[in-house]
Amino acid sequence: MNPLPPIPPVRHSLVVEAPRAHAFEVFTRGLDRWWFRDHHIGREPMQEAVMEPRAGGRVFERGVHGTECEWGRVLVWDPPSRLVVAWQIGGDWQFDPDLAHASEYEVRFVEETPTRTRVEFEHRRFERHGRAGRSIRDSVETGWARLLAAYAAAANPA
Repeated sequence: MNPLPPIPPVRHSLVVEAPRAHAFEVFTRGLDRWWFRDHHIGREPMQEAVMEPRAGGRVFERGVHGTECEWGRVLVWDPPSRLVVAWQIGGDWQFDPDLAHASEYEVRFVEETPTRTRVEFEHRRFERHGRAGRSIRDSVETGWARLLAAYAAAANPA
């Protein structure tokens, strides 16, 4: 069986008017502040989105009745500069526990000034999802653009 050809990554870059540590904190521990409630895969409405703050930590949703539904796993936790997360949601929009089937996203937080941070986002390795890789890539491209705009609004001071 021939491996699937590489699928181009999704890339976004944005600037937040906030120190690098704050930008990292809002993206990670503050995930619930900016993640859309309708972007969930659990069977019940989402109560909160959670990223456990460590390598090996889970990224998951908690439903209104307490049920947890995993989305992925933190692969690299390097505050305040870098984060890599395994995206373990397959083409059926369900959690796939096999990391070999997971794409991943990396977020880099680059200090431009003490109060301004460039956030470089890349979601890659979609071919690991098999035949669903291209459709997942196309779906998350628009989704991430909207989510990152919401993140930027949450990270920028009021």
